[in-house]
Amino acid sequence: MSQSLHGTARGFAAAALLLGSFVISLPPTRAAEVPRRIHVVEHATSDATAHLGSQPDNRGDILTFANDVFDAADKTKLGSDQGFCIRIVVGKAYECLWTMSLADGQITVQGPFYDAGDSVLAVTGGTGRYADVRGEMKLHAHDAQGSKYDFIYTLHPAAAR
Repeated sequence: MSQSLHGTARGFAAAALLLGSFVISLPPTRAAEVPRRIHVVEHATSDATAHLGSQPDNRGDILTFANDVFDAADKTKLGSDQGFCIRIVVGKAYECLWTMSLADGQITVQGPFYDAGDSVLAVTGGTGRYADVRGEMKLHAHDAQGSKYDFIYTLHPAAAR
């Protein structure tokens, strides 16, 4: 019996060495990388809503847009965005999907747009410089009329997650 216990202990020791070798041989992660922050201001000049019902606000209404985006100081045009939102909760919320195009690539987001208050959308991917990013985008209205919006992106490389 002591022979089999000794053999079991040797088996555990071998498994621990093998596991330790595996852990040691893993490549370093990029988790320590600082997230990239991009702040743009969207000028909501082309927003149009197709109404599905007889009311001015109906579940299923579709809001479409293709707007210019500017730097955080709202002075220099950096690119544009285009997308759509579907009214989910009348008077309260849309579900949206859009792409922002900049000189060095595109960033796609999806998530809620609230009638009152800020919202946070998921960054679902991108192209060019943003091909491997994930993260979130905070949306903040400049005014009650919805003429301008802050889009504040916090981007992480996909491998760092």
